[in-house]
Amino acid sequence: MPDPTCPPSPPAVVIGAGPAGLMAAEALAQAGLAVEVFDAMPSVGRKFLLAGVGGMNITHSEAYPAFVGRYAERQREIDALLRGFDADALRQWIHGLGIETFVGTSGRVFPSDMKAAPLLRAWLKRLRDTGVVIHTRHRWLGWSPEGALRLAYPQGERRVEAAVVVLALGGGSWARLGSDGSWQALLAQRAVDIAPLQPSNCGFEVEGWSALLQQKFAGAPLKNIALSVPGSPPRKGEFILTAQGVEGSLVYAWSAAVREAINRTGQGQLLLDLLPDKPVDKIAQALARPRGSRSMARHLQGQLGIDGVKAALLRELTDQATFANPDALARAIKALPITLVRTRPLDEAISSAGGVRFEGLDDGLMVKGMPGVFCAGEMLDWEAPTGGYLLTACFASGLRAGRAAAHWLALQASGNCP
Repeated sequence: MPDPTCPPSPPAVVIGAGPAGLMAAEALAQAGLAVEVFDAMPSVGRKFLLAGVGGMNITHSEAYPAFVGRYAERQREIDALLRGFDADALRQWIHGLGIETFVGTSGRVFPSDMKAAPLLRAWLKRLRDTGVVIHTRHRWLGWSPEGALRLAYPQGERRVEAAVVVLALGGGSWARLGSDGSWQALLAQRAVDIAPLQPSNCGFEVEGWSALLQQKFAGAPLKNIALSVPGSPPRKGEFILTAQGVEGSLVYAWSAAVREAINRTGQGQLLLDLLPDKPVDKIAQALARPRGSRSMARHLQGQLGIDGVKAALLRELTDQATFANPDALARAIKALPITLVRTRPLDEAISSAGGVRFEGLDDGLMVKGMPGVFCAGEMLDWEAPTGGYLLTACFASGLRAGRAAAHWLALQASGNCP
């Protein structure tokens, strides 16, 4: 029987019911703790579910050295998390939920049915079967003067005592799904070290496209092209021309480098290769062939297959002298500079950079100076490209924070009660 002189411990509390928060809750429950999860939205995992629209890319199959290199400046910190739960471990964990996975032609890993909802349903069932209690429509407001968690819910405000807290509140993108970054002010009041949130995997704006380009080609995809930033090798893929600038998967791959260039100098640059499979000398030879009475537009189309949005963008970004010189035009076709002056708004971005700096956390992701408070997921100061890297690090950080919180709590409890 329980010792009546040792009252039950308050629950372990997780704020945020995305992948990181739910993984932390699972780790805490596996340690034998009573766990309560609070989320501001009417249902859990909303960003996770939306990310699965069109195919749930859960992780990536590439070799570990390349995989961990995707985390750039935070490679060392994310490596420490992935050592405890890497892409292979994540796939095995998914299989344990009864969901099979497969590797696509790009190396990306997907659930067998390509959907997020069945995975989330199976996971929530397992969490509830282990006693995890999930509260929706509960928005975290910080702490009371006595140290209790303040939570706004439809009936007013409640205060919850917690034995330990894991914060997994997301970044600042897709605010309508719950990750609005409002936690920054609450943690700043406690002097937590936070890097400002910025867009990541985002679109960019130019100073202004011509009216013709906007009216005829906004929304048009550019396919079978390559992009680079100055000094880096190009990557093949596709992107989309927008009324304001550019967006799409290939733009997102360079978003961190372009954003930081804009932060430093006020502008960034992408170099567009319109014909990545054709060398510049062959392009120059094709352009130098007599065109007779044909217009340059017809000549480009006939000799090189450049037409539509590609031809329009080439005309938009080259001057008349370049257009009239086959050698200069060939060089432009291979490295057409697109000057970008700002990111699209943070709320439109797929993810965010910035957040709680690792320098302000211990190895278990506990906030220094705030015993018993841990952070996980996208609210930490890291970023990664799309391709499964974002989700993998969120899962790994949630697991680390949950396990570390359980271990810390066990250390605190040792010697106090039998």
